Amino acid sequence: MPRLIVLRGVDEGKQFDLTGSPITVGRHSSNEVALHDTQISRRHLELRAVGNGYQLFDLGSGNGTLLNGRTIQEAPLRSGDTISVGQSVLMYTAARNDSAESGNDLTERVRLVPSADNMNFPSAVVRTISADIGSQILSRPNTASTDWLRTRLASLAALYETAEAVSHILDVDQLLATVMELVLRSVNADHGCFMLRTEAGTLVPKAVRYRDGVNRAEELAVSRTIVDQVLKDGQGVLVSDVQADSRYRGVESLHKHNIREAICVQMKGRREPVGVLFLDTQSTLKQFVSGGKESGKFTEDHLTLASAIAHQAAIAVEESRYHQALVNAERLAAVGQTIAAMSHHIKNIMQSVRFGADMVRTAFKEDDRDLLKKGWKMVERNQGRIDELILDMLSYSKEREPSVEPTDLNKLCEEVVELVRGRAEARGVVLEWRPGTGVGAVPCDPDGIYRAVLNIVGNAVDAVEDRPSPKVAVQAILEPPGDWAKVIVVDNGEGIPAEILEEIFKPFVSTKGSRGTGLGLPVSRKILREHGGDIIVQSVLDKGSKFSLRIPMKSAFAGDASGGTVPHPSLKPPDIL
Repeated sequence: MPRLIVLRGVDEGKQFDLTGSPITVGRHSSNEVALHDTQISRRHLELRAVGNGYQLFDLGSGNGTLLNGRTIQEAPLRSGDTISVGQSVLMYTAARNDSAESGNDLTERVRLVPSADNMNFPSAVVRTISADIGSQILSRPNTASTDWLRTRLASLAALYETAEAVSHILDVDQLLATVMELVLRSVNADHGCFMLRTEAGTLVPKAVRYRDGVNRAEELAVSRTIVDQVLKDGQGVLVSDVQADSRYRGVESLHKHNIREAICVQMKGRREPVGVLFLDTQSTLKQFVSGGKESGKFTEDHLTLASAIAHQAAIAVEESRYHQALVNAERLAAVGQTIAAMSHHIKNIMQSVRFGADMVRTAFKEDDRDLLKKGWKMVERNQGRIDELILDMLSYSKEREPSVEPTDLNKLCEEVVELVRGRAEARGVVLEWRPGTGVGAVPCDPDGIYRAVLNIVGNAVDAVEDRPSPKVAVQAILEPPGDWAKVIVVDNGEGIPAEILEEIFKPFVSTKGSRGTGLGLPVSRKILREHGGDIIVQSVLDKGSKFSLRIPMKSAFAGDASGGTVPHPSLKPPDIL
């Protein structure tokens, strides 16, 4: 299935399967491909089905559309093309040919012919070739011995283009199908397939192709003797006349299908063989009547060219497998780190819960109401910490689209400040709030932004707890010329070292010890980025930190709602930045 993969931007990593036509791409949620990038238009471009692929049409976007780095209005898409819109880069990958005549069905007709006992390697092998010759000939195409080969090698620029395109394709079947199309255009074979080695060591047919005009209902007979010998010796072989070879006289299928010639080369990349490329031709009626005296289609140059193509295919398979293994390893590592970090936080919380429960138990035994209240408060406080941890985990792990509505940012921030004020006063922290103008109808998800602001303000109060004259200031403003609304939180805490500024946004990284879950800042940044905004941090050691929560006034999910253009004067308390 064709798809768009977001390589860079707010939606990095997302994949969109392309079905139907037309398909629109833009920042509005009604698009089939909806992106959170605020620098793209609401309806930026359109993909229309043309034949087996798609044609790209720019819909008069404000910032334009680049295809492979060039501005275009309309153009056909090829697998591997990159589309740049706003701050986002997408890659288009094409579908495999899934028709009834595709290689998927033909793999069922491939059968490895068993080896005969005590028999030598085929007597009709006219030439052997080193497995390394493919990489050598590709690096020096002008040294080829014949004009024919030089011409064919020049056409291998298409193979390099294919290798570049499939560098982002993880599907090995799709990758090999693309290469096999190149093989049949370059080598005049009747049948072709890759035999790929699995982790268990077995050989599985992939990307089977028959030349046009060849009966697709018949089997493709692949000689296990040839395949095993090629893998063992590391040499590609050209068998000039299968019919005359004593090894195949007892193989009914080979004679039934009139197989005349065969090429088999090893797929050897940078490390170890991953399989073989097998090609064959059928005897024509004229060749059959003449008893094989007619010359065949395959030459030594074909053998060399097949080896070069197989070398490139092997590298592509290796890269695909390596990438998949890396992804799996990263997933396992992430799971392990998550479990370890969660266990640490939960253990700390449960220790406090157990301590509070012991106090409650002792209070009941001694009928001590003051101790009972103290123990119960401790249990309640840690129950709240468990609730916060669960909510943060859900918010961080779940993909969500903000429920955008015009929101009074002043009112939202006031509610946060009033909620935190009690905790701030208990710790001797001065909490200052300054409302701004032009932020009465900011397009955002009020629940999400409320949670993000609450996290940042709460962190600021914690950061100044042990400082002399602790102070936290909060303000909402509209940046000139009115494109961004911003909530600024400033504290006069110890500050954050420059080398760990980005680390604080990683999951389970907390500077608050057992008091923090390590998810507050990652969740807050995720919420802002879902809106198309971000959190910007400035910090000076021994003076304090400034967190700016930026929200675009032109939401990717709703109509414009600037609500004004006059910004409030810059907030500078407590004079730290």
